[in-house]
Amino acid sequence: MMRHVLYLFFLCISVTALAQDDHMLTVEFDGIKTEKGKLFVALYDSEANFLKRPIHKIIVEINDGKAATVFSNLKPGIYAISSFFDQNNNGKMDTNFIGIPKEPTAMSNNAKGSFGPPKFKDAKFGITTLKTLIKINY
Repeated sequence: MMRHVLYLFFLCISVTALAQDDHMLTVEFDGIKTEKGKLFVALYDSEANFLKRPIHKIIVEINDGKAATVFSNLKPGIYAISSFFDQNNNGKMDTNFIGIPKEPTAMSNNAKGSFGPPKFKDAKFGITTLKTLIKINY
């Protein structure tokens, strides 16, 4: 009997551990002024990595001024999104001589920077349910 209880206990722990990585984030973008170019999207999981080392990145097609992407197999936690609209399709964010982006950028929570890029604390959002949807405007 005790063996069956232990077996069920470890089975429950295993299933719970596996279920922690099955959260999904859908990100919808709106207000993109043209369909030329592509949208570069990056997902961050900490303030230390924000705008430096994304945990996921993807290039998204634009249709009718809108774009969307899905990030799967995420753990519950705090995240932030950064994106830029590569208008000239050169695969990088163009900046001026002091590093200010020449191409449109947008962040989760529609966070804006003042005298620099937005801060993680302004762009962060939580993933606590199996499916999370956020919307970002350009």
